[in-house]
Amino acid sequence: MNKKQSHQVFIGEMVQQRSERNIKGEFVNMLGDTFYKLHDFDGMPPFFMSIVSSSNHWLFISSTGGLTAGRTSAEQALFPYYTDDKVTENNENTGTKTIFLVTRKKQKILWEPFSERHRGIYQIERNIYKNISGTAILFEELNHSLQLAYRYAWRTSDLFGFVKTSWLRNFSKSKCQVELLDGIQNILPAQVTSLTQNTFSPLLDAYKRSELDLDTGLAILALNSTLTDLAEPSESLLSTVTFQAGLKPAHYLLSSTQLDSFRAGKIIQTEREMRGKRGAYFVHALLELASAKEHAWHIVADVSKDGGEIVSLQNKIKAGKSKLAKSLEEDIAINNHNLEKIVASADGVQISSDALCTAHHFANVMFNVMRGGIISDQYRIQKEALVDFISIRNHILLAENENFFTELPPVFSVLDLHSRAEATGSADLIRLSYAYLPLSFSRRHGDPSRPWNRFAIDVKKTDG
Repeated sequence: MNKKQSHQVFIGEMVQQRSERNIKGEFVNMLGDTFYKLHDFDGMPPFFMSIVSSSNHWLFISSTGGLTAGRTSAEQALFPYYTDDKVTENNENTGTKTIFLVTRKKQKILWEPFSERHRGIYQIERNIYKNISGTAILFEELNHSLQLAYRYAWRTSDLFGFVKTSWLRNFSKSKCQVELLDGIQNILPAQVTSLTQNTFSPLLDAYKRSELDLDTGLAILALNSTLTDLAEPSESLLSTVTFQAGLKPAHYLLSSTQLDSFRAGKIIQTEREMRGKRGAYFVHALLELASAKEHAWHIVADVSKDGGEIVSLQNKIKAGKSKLAKSLEEDIAINNHNLEKIVASADGVQISSDALCTAHHFANVMFNVMRGGIISDQYRIQKEALVDFISIRNHILLAENENFFTELPPVFSVLDLHSRAEATGSADLIRLSYAYLPLSFSRRHGDPSRPWNRFAIDVKKTDG
């Protein structure tokens, strides 16, 4: 037998489709930004990436689509904070999931982008894009058999949280109807520690409760109570929230239990409340796509919201989905612009004929800034920040030198602080005045590939 000879392989009665891989990279302009495009990334072994933000977001994602995300630390996770191997392998049950039922020539055809369930059935092409600032990651699957293209991007907004934006485009010469079920799954409620996520997950599931506000399509995911076996009140007063903009929903799902029914073409029902199951948020909708037309929509989620913040969000949704979508895009752009300003302040923005070198320089400076911080206001110090610093390190000293701190102006230079401290003759006050540096944006480092490092992104206070 000739070892070089290849054979057709069948899946049932269908010939398995074998897509030709041409792995290469290039810069492209899209969504008003410059992205690096990696063609046919699924021909490579899985790799891990991070998405950055000018605020306190963190998001680690595998090229398989599996991800973990949250704010500040692993103790405020939107999706479970696991090690990178588990994140990579959990792409089918954690994070985004999209299922299409495409009607062409009176046939209803199942398509599940980025899933290995139907590998070899369609002639597909998969590409991945990341913008230079690192604030957006975009996955693309071109289904040449169905002549449809699906893209989704993860981006962040300080006001709204984590934004998954999807685009479905019909590049055939005829119109088609698409019934879709799109959303995110294995969503964590608020106030779940990383220890609980990794050690007590079966017990945690029993405490979970998801509720749907039908008027706005807002899902509220919380714990019935914090995990305890003590006979005392243990209310959980914070929630994870998620909503959509851009679709006319037929149904909402709060779990993954009906996904197989949808795949089989069965009727699904809206889930108003779910208890004791892993949280999810899916939107069921119907699209009519003319030739060369595209439809876009958003799935948005955020963590640790109290009752007042939830009511405020409900009011924003009621004000209009089109207005909300505009606000989302504006705040995403602000997040990107703010990060570029931070990196520019450390000379991280340059222009050269070598685009790859320019992008590498930006990323290198950005991660250095994240580690060491920046002097954001020409070595000027805010009195409130200094008082907070002293109160943590020596609250007795703060009380003993009340007049010193009262007489400080709201903003002053670091040299002014040193001279004022030396004039008091207090060795402790002099030592702490020299120890204080007006740095911002630095954080403790760590990621799922180094789980022994506990990261913390404390770049702002709880009041903003």
